[in-house]
Amino acid sequence: MLRLSATTLSPLASHPPLSGLHLRPRCRRLVLRLRALPAQDASPSARSLRLLEWGKVCDAVASFAGTPHGRETTKTQLWEVEDVSYEQSRRLLEETGAAVRLIDSAGGGIDFSGLDTVMVESAIHGVSAGAVIKGQEAMAIVSLMLFVESLQVTIKAAMKQDEDSHERLISLTETILDADINKSLVKSIQDVIDDDGSSPELRRYREQVQVLESRLYQLMDKLVRNADNEASVAEVCIVNGRCCIKVTGDKSSPFDGLLLSSGTDAGSMVEPIVAVPLNDELQQARALVAKAELDALSKMTDKILLELDNIRILLQATVELDKVAARAKYSIAYDGTYPDLYLPNFVNGTVSTATGGSISTISSAHLSKKSWKLCMPNAYHPLLLQQHQENLHRAKKDVASATAEIRRRRIYGQDNVEEDQLASDLDLMKIRVSQMEKDRPVPVDFFIAEGTTVLVITGPNTGGKTISLKTVGLASLMAKIGLYILASEPVKIPWFNAVYADIGDEQSLTQSLSTFSGHLKQIGAIRARSTSQSLVLLDEVGAGTNPLEGAALGMSLLESFAEAGSFLTLATTHHGELKTAHYIVHTFSNDLFENACMEFDEDNLKPTFRILWGIPGRSNAINIAERLGLPSDIIESSRQLLGTAGAEINALIMDMENFKQQYQHHLQEAQYYVMQSKELHNNLEVAQKNIIDHTSAQRKRKARVISEYAVMARSIIRKKFQQFRESAIAKRVLEEEKAVQNDKPERLKDPEPTSTPAVKKAQNTNISMATTTEGEDNGIPEVGDLVYVPKLKNEATVVKIDSSKNEVQVQAGIMKLKLKFKDVKIQKRISR
Repeated sequence: MLRLSATTLSPLASHPPLSGLHLRPRCRRLVLRLRALPAQDASPSARSLRLLEWGKVCDAVASFAGTPHGRETTKTQLWEVEDVSYEQSRRLLEETGAAVRLIDSAGGGIDFSGLDTVMVESAIHGVSAGAVIKGQEAMAIVSLMLFVESLQVTIKAAMKQDEDSHERLISLTETILDADINKSLVKSIQDVIDDDGSSPELRRYREQVQVLESRLYQLMDKLVRNADNEASVAEVCIVNGRCCIKVTGDKSSPFDGLLLSSGTDAGSMVEPIVAVPLNDELQQARALVAKAELDALSKMTDKILLELDNIRILLQATVELDKVAARAKYSIAYDGTYPDLYLPNFVNGTVSTATGGSISTISSAHLSKKSWKLCMPNAYHPLLLQQHQENLHRAKKDVASATAEIRRRRIYGQDNVEEDQLASDLDLMKIRVSQMEKDRPVPVDFFIAEGTTVLVITGPNTGGKTISLKTVGLASLMAKIGLYILASEPVKIPWFNAVYADIGDEQSLTQSLSTFSGHLKQIGAIRARSTSQSLVLLDEVGAGTNPLEGAALGMSLLESFAEAGSFLTLATTHHGELKTAHYIVHTFSNDLFENACMEFDEDNLKPTFRILWGIPGRSNAINIAERLGLPSDIIESSRQLLGTAGAEINALIMDMENFKQQYQHHLQEAQYYVMQSKELHNNLEVAQKNIIDHTSAQRKRKARVISEYAVMARSIIRKKFQQFRESAIAKRVLEEEKAVQNDKPERLKDPEPTSTPAVKKAQNTNISMATTTEGEDNGIPEVGDLVYVPKLKNEATVVKIDSSKNEVQVQAGIMKLKLKFKDVKIQKRISR
């Protein structure tokens, strides 16, 4: 914050127009006398709620409740905002947050509008007093029970999402979840009563009544038409539930019947003789209807009486949840933010705002470096935002209606001229909707430092000062009563035990008070009531009297509130004297004070409704007059009358505004570059990670391919080696067979051949073959059988059989072979 020393502006102290600023002792006496003023008719806090238009906010929130009882209890609770403690405020906010989560998990909403709580309450009171319940009351009870049962399912599903949801919702919906729905009672009521409140028996009797009434009316109509007479007029009417004919005219009644009444002016009431039986039958049918209704409802009343306590609990729990859901729906509809509501801690005479919350999540580095007493980025005035949304909704509805009308005219081929006019109007409506979507209310940023006690906002009329005050006041009340604040994240706001406001014209003719006296009376009551936990809002402080004395009194009042008044005071003014050197010295050399002004667009000559922090406002009247073309001699004369001191002050403030705007511009530019750098850094990290992942994936893929090729190579080598071995064995067997064949003639000639190793082997083989032949089994071998393989001239064990190919796999030592059934001889079967 820019600070100015007393010596910097010392030449301004002797300027004549500023001499009124030396009335400080007198102003202090005026401040002390404020405490002696008589009390207002209404308490300062109640008057403050009226000035802030808190009632309109209550109505807006209550409109989101679905039941009449929900709307009433919501209004009642919101109007009790003054009596809510800090612990209760925290509990209300937690309830609203839980309801927001429940609504989100329920697919966007929980609709209470289908419940008729008035009818349920009427049933409870009636049954408690011994009266017979009505059909519509019974159906209202059924709707309540079915709604609670459906709500229990929704709540249980929401609780299963995560542990945090379960903890948040259990305290809010414990009564609903514990409620016992008597399904037998619901079924018995549904069996007796239909949706229109009628039982089957009652419907039968009522249909009978309708038939009799139809026959009776047809009869009367026939009698009237047959007795058409110009001298008399006959019409059908009802007398004591009986259908009669009223005859007016000079002549006597043309009907035979019972004369119920007669008169010269009123005519004669006659019940025709032919209608008497039908009238009697109709009366009897109506009596049966009344008796059937009474019997059915009496039985139902006895059943409901047993469940009356449970029904009363269900009604109370449902209305309570409807009330909380109304706060949640309002917060969702206007895109509110859950506030960090804290209770100021006073330690060694200083204020500590430390709570469990943190605002370090805000994107701006400027916000994260500082500890704020109040932080509300992009805060909206709730009533302005509500009005804008309602107007936008109506405009869109008009567009939809006009579009439907044009479509209808095209379908039915109506007048093209009117259709062209409607199309032109539709285009204008769309332009209006587009313009309204652009012209949203301007949000205000509030960042009040932790050490600040008094904030002074200066600026021109209609610049947004009063709206800014009301925005802070309503936001503090909304957070206190459990509503989200209509601002961007993060929101940090103190809990105030009371909000006091002096806004608008407090002139009172009944009490002979001028505007200035009315303001003093209200401020005096506020000064007497405010504490170190209060919020004070003063609009146009010191206005309504001599500018010099009003400015001096305003400065003394603000110093009084800063030293021993409220926790936070917000004041607005457009007094030139409050922006002079003496005031600037005090505000900029005192940490308890902070300056801000409403920005003014001199190019377009209109306010921007944005707050410039740390800068007092300056006068724009002469500059505006110059831009509007006022003669130059008048402009120069005005500047001379204002004096060099005022011009220097305005020039200084203008420099400060330019400096502040440049600072904001450079800050935004730096933040933009920081965001870009972070984005590029994140992209670089992502690219680096992708490269590492790709390299690792390629390495793993290559290793996998090499491993697969190695497996294939080993398989090929093993197969080739096995083929080579089998080929070598087969070749050796053939050679040995040839050798045996060549040796046969010699064995025939010489029974005792030489005992060479080959001959001995051949002899052993022949003996073995002979043995095998003798024990030969011509069946199909099985796994585990011992077979003889002639090609190997050796025995082997069967390890696998493939009957489809007539093959057998045998194992001889470490060698495995696939052979045909014919190539093996069963040597020995295993026992089975």
